[in-house]
Amino acid sequence: MDGAPIFVKILETISISLVAFLYSAVGHGGASGYIAMLSLFGVRYEEIASSTLVVNCCVAGLAFLAYARAGNYRHQVVLPYLILSVPCAFLGALIPIDKKLFTIILCIILPLIGLRFLFWPELKGRSDADVRRPPLPLAAAIGGVLGLLSGLVGIGGGVFLSPIMIMARFATTKETAAASALFILVNSLSGIAGRLFSHKLILDAGLWPFLGAALVGAVLGSQLGARRFSSTFLKRILGIVLILASLKLLQLG
Repeated sequence: MDGAPIFVKILETISISLVAFLYSAVGHGGASGYIAMLSLFGVRYEEIASSTLVVNCCVAGLAFLAYARAGNYRHQVVLPYLILSVPCAFLGALIPIDKKLFTIILCIILPLIGLRFLFWPELKGRSDADVRRPPLPLAAAIGGVLGLLSGLVGIGGGVFLSPIMIMARFATTKETAAASALFILVNSLSGIAGRLFSHKLILDAGLWPFLGAALVGAVLGSQLGARRFSSTFLKRILGIVLILASLKLLQLG
């Protein structure tokens, strides 16, 4: 990656910044988008999960602060999901995973996320009167599955948590965005801790410019997202990119 032409590096940086902008605008860390971009640009799979978890923390943290300041955070909305997600994210980071399995998981996850953004880019939540909180065991189980996924491949899980919360009427739209941002932040931190513990946190020095690009995009996206910013068209474009990335990964695998 260090030997890539300068225009390729510029394209990589712009892509990461755009992904951070889109995801943070809806309260997500953007790990699935970063994974797709880094995979398309040929980054080694060992570095992808670690790098996306670190960037996830920064982007989701900024998104959470923006939504919390806008008065959209409710601790009772997200805490039930964190009961099992945090330990499961830590355990997931400890599980050895080879390139083939990593690729198979991504080829399943990325198309699902891409289809969601392509055909259902905007999920509308219910009003406060229509919201019904999930039973604690159900919320904990959902969090546990998504936490394990987060630790394994570096995806924070918010992109799956948010449609579940909205379609099941577990929260309003803005509550869901704030809850997803915190969910991603905490799970990413837990995944990083697991990788540090197992000596699997691999960060290439050439990837640090991506962090700066992601932060720039996240600051803009999170601020606009907290104030009812809509990016339906761009999210559909992102959906196509995720699907194409999975097809390339399948071809390379």
